[in-house]
Amino acid sequence: MAGYNRRSKNITEGVARAPNRSMYYGMGYTEADFGKPMIGVANAHSTITPCNSGLQKLADAAVEALKECGANPQTFGTPTISDGMAMGTEGMKYSLVSREVIADCIETCVGGQWMDGVVAIGGCDKNMPGAMMGMLRANVPGIFVYGGTILPGRYKGQDLNIVSVFEAVGQYSAGKMSDEDFREIERHAIPGSGSCGGMYTANTMSSAFEALGMSLSASSTLANVEEPIVEYTRQAARALVEAVKADLKPRDIVTRESIENAVAVIMAIGGSTNAVLHFLAIAHAAGVDWTIDDFERVRQRVPVLCDLKPSGRFLAVDLHRAGGIPVVMKMLLDAGLLHGQCMTINGRTVAENLKDVAPPRADQEVIRRFDRPMYAQGHLAILKGNLAPEGSVAKITGLKNPVISGPARVFDDEQSALAAILHGRIAAGDVMVLRYLGPRGGPGMPEMLAPTGALIGQGLGESVGLITDGRFSGGTWGMVVGHVAPEAYAGGTIALVQEGDRITIDAHRRLLQLDVDEAEIARRRAAWTAPPPRYSRGVLGKFWRNAASASHGAVLDRYAAD
Repeated sequence: MAGYNRRSKNITEGVARAPNRSMYYGMGYTEADFGKPMIGVANAHSTITPCNSGLQKLADAAVEALKECGANPQTFGTPTISDGMAMGTEGMKYSLVSREVIADCIETCVGGQWMDGVVAIGGCDKNMPGAMMGMLRANVPGIFVYGGTILPGRYKGQDLNIVSVFEAVGQYSAGKMSDEDFREIERHAIPGSGSCGGMYTANTMSSAFEALGMSLSASSTLANVEEPIVEYTRQAARALVEAVKADLKPRDIVTRESIENAVAVIMAIGGSTNAVLHFLAIAHAAGVDWTIDDFERVRQRVPVLCDLKPSGRFLAVDLHRAGGIPVVMKMLLDAGLLHGQCMTINGRTVAENLKDVAPPRADQEVIRRFDRPMYAQGHLAILKGNLAPEGSVAKITGLKNPVISGPARVFDDEQSALAAILHGRIAAGDVMVLRYLGPRGGPGMPEMLAPTGALIGQGLGESVGLITDGRFSGGTWGMVVGHVAPEAYAGGTIALVQEGDRITIDAHRRLLQLDVDEAEIARRRAAWTAPPPRYSRGVLGKFWRNAASASHGAVLDRYAAD
């Protein structure tokens, strides 16, 4: 392994090298260690959230495997925010911000310590895009290890997950659920460690990273509490050392074609709307030309093959038992919907990894055959119109009629919107408008699982529309449209909507329209002024000042010079 240490090759011989080596001697290094690769282990373990509370065993396994391969592991921490815990509170504004902080942490440690490679281990939603962005910026050999999904909770013979709780709030407030059932669902929904169990944002991103080629094949749907995930972590560490030897870097793997592969899998599995925002940011970090319109292009040719929550029946652990992402990818590859020549982190192409993967088994219902998909086209539609000239994102599957035209019910914050739902002030046919919640207006583009969960719980999921310049949880379904751009704070048309205006959401025509005369819209625009920022200092102030539009991934480093 001698000769792979970038730091050794870039430090002047003699006296200038001595202080540098002295620091390592203080940590127990020997002379022989300076010819070994220095491999970072970016560990997102924390006791903040169940998603990350089971990561330490994986970091320990990675360290052990790296040592066995003759590398020097260097562990460092990355933060996390629990979306499930912060949902509906001021803390939710820090969620998307944490993606940028995680990316900065990894880029800073890898660059500052001149590491030869990095194993990134994460569980919660923003761990994954943050880690990928950081690895792409640093561009030394890297691999992502997913902390694993959670097992389902159980109550009265039914599987439970985190979304069960949010929907129970709506049912309880509508008088459709007893006190005892409400309390027991709350107590039993989360049985242990692991990320939220449906095809929500964490499992969507882990699956997409497997398709992207930056995680090992068959690793993205493992359960955190089951033993195979530890061995997969060891395999990932070994694969990373081989990638260091081969000088196989993230930007060699993350290309326009591999991003298209990842998005095709997102469509096939019915993944989260957040994947749109995150892959725009990942493409930006990779220097890849990828726009919001590319998602619509992929959507129109890729069917939804998996029957997964939130709009389907099954959880990520069920997908794993049915064969996992390799089966889905093999089906797409055979249909000509994947780029098989794309390189992956194990040094083999996508086609080589999938060569021996069998078709979906007949004894399972999670993965549909290609000739009878859940839906003929993908579920994440890009809607445009005078309300969203830069685009917006709608999850259009699972709806009987993805068209609504009704009066606007306007809210400038999430809490007042939630109160209106819970107190019965929202009726079928209404279109709720939640605004000033975008990247800069929030700031931080918070998720809206509390209002959408309440709508579902009250039986209004298909009869009430909801549009926002904020985001939705991966657990959201219903007649909802997010990421409306330009956002209200930037003077987008969503800022000009008035109570009672008619709004049309039409997924068939991919249209989001304010049905108001253009002259009246122009009059309102001339009279509009931006409100003062909610935060002007600290991390939220930095995000408010620097965040790009949602149509560009809400990244913080998209400058005019780009």
